[in-house]
Amino acid sequence: MTVQRVLTGIKPSGTPHLGNYAGAIRPAIAASRHPGVESFYFLADYHALISTTDPLRVQRSTLEIAATWLAAGLDTERVWFYRQSDIPEITELTWLITCVAGKGLLNRAHAYKAAVDRNTAEGLDPDAGVNMGLYMYPVLMAADILMFKAHSVPVGRDQIQHIEMARDIAGSFNHLYGEHFVLPEAAIDASVATLPGLDGRKMSKSYDNVIPLFAAPAEMKKQIFSIVTDSKAPGEPKDADGSALFELYQAFATAEETRAMRTAFDEGIAWGEAKQALFEKIESTLAPMREKYQALIAEPMQIERLLHEGAAKARAIATPFLAELRHAVGLRNLAAVATPAAVDKVKAALPQFKQYREADGRFHFKLVAADGKLLLQGEGFASPREAGSVVSALKQGAAFAVDGTRIVVDGQAVAALAEDVTPDELREALAAFAA
Repeated sequence: MTVQRVLTGIKPSGTPHLGNYAGAIRPAIAASRHPGVESFYFLADYHALISTTDPLRVQRSTLEIAATWLAAGLDTERVWFYRQSDIPEITELTWLITCVAGKGLLNRAHAYKAAVDRNTAEGLDPDAGVNMGLYMYPVLMAADILMFKAHSVPVGRDQIQHIEMARDIAGSFNHLYGEHFVLPEAAIDASVATLPGLDGRKMSKSYDNVIPLFAAPAEMKKQIFSIVTDSKAPGEPKDADGSALFELYQAFATAEETRAMRTAFDEGIAWGEAKQALFEKIESTLAPMREKYQALIAEPMQIERLLHEGAAKARAIATPFLAELRHAVGLRNLAAVATPAAVDKVKAALPQFKQYREADGRFHFKLVAADGKLLLQGEGFASPREAGSVVSALKQGAAFAVDGTRIVVDGQAVAALAEDVTPDELREALAAFAA
């Protein structure tokens, strides 16, 4: 069974609310239990430094966010759960890929461009107030992803560009130093809940309309009863589809309970009665989690221990991979310096796979000899993961058949021999990877 690696970064900022839980935390934890998935969750505390200089806030937010995910059911025995700053290999990798990241690429990053546009509109220097953390954010994010060879990164639509930039940076590195990085894909789940807040708009701290996830029951009830509703009286039919209250109820109820509430809306349930039902439904879900959360907050050493254990698991992957990358770029033991003749011999023996995306949106690969001669041209694939799987199989010596110029693996045509290239020449080139 092919294992899919999924990586999720969690920025420790602010207090989690119901929207965070329903839209991100709950579905991510559910996904981590799927067979064939290796899930990596990290607290992005380095990223938090970009926007805050209050050390106590960073520390407290890290504690609260970690406790939230653990209380919500994240199984640290099953996943990799670690703090970004506990993995020094990530910062070293950031420098390695910084050296192949184009400044023009970073100039186009949405957050940086927004800051420049804002400054320009206000008549300020374009870079006024812009720190290098904000500018380099996409490179650090790329290092987070590439270090663990993540295939999939669940993000909101506003974050897709960062995944594309990580792919560009990985492709540049692979082109220069060989195929080391997996090219990640952004995973956008259209079914993920976006909960309405107290005023009916999207629940967001920026709108000041959130319901804190672990508010005390009395405070939770007070906030739920302040949700804006229309003026329809008890007994008047109410529109469930246009109701923020109904949407919130649906996010925490079973399908059967949701159908019953929809019927109650059609029959004119009083708003107070509906709000009481919503409070009871949310409270029944959150009460056990709140108890676990409060116990974890009271015992921060327990969280610290779990994060250290997670870091050890993560570094078991990161440390040898970084050693591979250091060797690839030439940071090597000087006692093992090769002679120029030996270097030329190695270079001559090593072909290269290159992956890229065409204008039609499909993903391709090609195999070129060290002298630049094209040996193999891959078919177009729907995703980089599909193309990468074929490349990986060929590197690992997968059996293939030759049908004219077509290369067939497991009954599927995956590539075509380049002009004047023989099957034996291809086999000899692929043998170099096994060696």
